Amino acid sequence: MRLALLLYKYFPYGGLQRDFRCFVQELQQRGHQCRVYYISWQGESLAGADLRRVPAFAISNYRRNERFLRWVQSDLARDPVDGVIGFNKMPGLDVYYAADPCYLDKALTERGWLYRQGARYRHFAAWERAVFEVGNDTDILLISETERAKFEQHYHTQPERLHLLPPGVSPDRRAPPDAPARRKAMRQSLDLEAQELVLLLVGSGFITKGLDRAIHTVAKMREAQPSVKVRLLVVGQDNERQFKRLSKRLDVTDRVTFLGGRDDVADLMLGADLLIHPARAEAAGVVLLEAVVAGLPIVVTDVCGYAHHVVAARAGIVLPAPFSQKQLDRAVMRYIDGVFRADCRSSALLYSEMMDLYSMHSTGADLMVNCIRQKLERADD
Repeated sequence: MRLALLLYKYFPYGGLQRDFRCFVQELQQRGHQCRVYYISWQGESLAGADLRRVPAFAISNYRRNERFLRWVQSDLARDPVDGVIGFNKMPGLDVYYAADPCYLDKALTERGWLYRQGARYRHFAAWERAVFEVGNDTDILLISETERAKFEQHYHTQPERLHLLPPGVSPDRRAPPDAPARRKAMRQSLDLEAQELVLLLVGSGFITKGLDRAIHTVAKMREAQPSVKVRLLVVGQDNERQFKRLSKRLDVTDRVTFLGGRDDVADLMLGADLLIHPARAEAAGVVLLEAVVAGLPIVVTDVCGYAHHVVAARAGIVLPAPFSQKQLDRAVMRYIDGVFRADCRSSALLYSEMMDLYSMHSTGADLMVNCIRQKLERADD
């Protein structure tokens, strides 16, 4: 089949973007022709895909989105495909991959009345409604049971349109036999001392991921446990300025290291002692499962869709809502205990062998194809 895949922005260090690349490759392996529409692209190209850059520029994101969709619809009218797969919410999709959380739920629970009077709200609410509302026929691939419940609550989407995928951790994230040697090499490359407690925060979108919360915890640990040398490694592609200012204000500049986007996250997980993920919102959070399969203990907020795996694996501590900085501080300090860290590590590695945490992209590609094929068959009847 000829398939169009729509994504506003591609960059190599985003979770959605990594999933996008994996899905395209899975579809290509099944013999399908993939055409990609995008606005901006950073990083390696997609071999064998027809990449079409959309000249959609505007002052506001919602105006940009509207221009993007108009251009794509015009191009598809001239050069049709068999199915349209979206990785951002917009009208006219045959299949939507729901990596983003429910916008309407956030607007109602986290924003005030005035925000919901604006053009931005009207745009994003309408485009989400175009995907999920009863009566539409877009099939939706979900990655989180938590977000599924929110979409059902707000839109009463027909159950047969909602497809929950298994996680999609890359097998190369699993702890290898030479993990101790790679851990030692990574720590040496970053000039980390053997007894240093290394916290790792991974993710683009530092505000959403709770980087400010993690920095406050580092400052509290320095105050409460001065004998423990702690280091926070920050991996991700985002604006660092305000967080560097916060580190300076809290006098922990020497304890917080910004590494930018990295391709060696698997080795960083082997070198770290704890994944700290105090996110404000997270539809799933594949980084949590990457930590599980690497045997890296975790502290995470319960708003993350994959937090339940941390509980089931006994791989760390899940902080309940509403968020409390004191709770985060206390949780991280528990990991000073090496025995507790070792228990979390062994439980996580056992869980990673017992559970299917790896088949999202193959399962999802099959669903995409089957959903589109069924629509084509119905159209022919």
